[in-house]
Amino acid sequence: MTFIKINDRQYLELFPGLEPGADRLHHLAFETDSAERMRVYLASRGIKVPDRVPKGRIGNLNFNITDPDGHSVEIVEYAPDGWTVLESGKFLPDSRISDHLLHAGILVGNLNAAMHFYGEILGFREIWRGSSNGKTLSWVNLKVPDGGDYIEFMLYHDLPAPDRRGVEHHICLQTPDIAAAQAKLEARRYRAGYSRTLEIRTGINRRRQLNLFDPDGTRTELMEPVTVDGHPAPPSDAPPPR
Repeated sequence: MTFIKINDRQYLELFPGLEPGADRLHHLAFETDSAERMRVYLASRGIKVPDRVPKGRIGNLNFNITDPDGHSVEIVEYAPDGWTVLESGKFLPDSRISDHLLHAGILVGNLNAAMHFYGEILGFREIWRGSSNGKTLSWVNLKVPDGGDYIEFMLYHDLPAPDRRGVEHHICLQTPDIAAAQAKLEARRYRAGYSRTLEIRTGINRRRQLNLFDPDGTRTELMEPVTVDGHPAPPSDAPPPR
């Protein structure tokens, strides 16, 4: 496994050995100041949790639960002697295209069940919902209880096949100027072997964005933090797919 640092609190974990046709999302992780208190609380809400909180391979305290759609969700507490804290301030090159992971997108088949799990149990708060066609709801965004980051539900009546989920399961990296980010990407040596067009678009949420795809087809979305005119995008009142 390889850790790719975004900032001192956020990083990606790359797992080797992806099987053909497998879902490319391994798990999500949310930080807490006490993994043990979270374990006790989640158990009181009927969530299956381990009997204790173990230490992970890099020294943090963590355990995993499962959301209604089967996604593995890690609850992690950064321990003082864990690598996350010990390596604070290191491995943060100026060449990073972004220093903040704004949201992660996950496939959701049952909106009510997901809202109960992330909203009523984990305490996330809905901040926006949108539709790609104006007829059916496509996305619901829920912000973490203590911070500005959020999770994005990608709604489907019938979920895509596992080998297609890397396009929908995605990470969003915030960048203050999408055109400047595009110029940096175009100038990089890797660009010569990347066959896709680097195209800036304005999303339904009225923010400028640019999609990238890694060699396994997993999508990374670069996005500006504000809308094109500074006004929030109106939420959709379309019904969910099911």
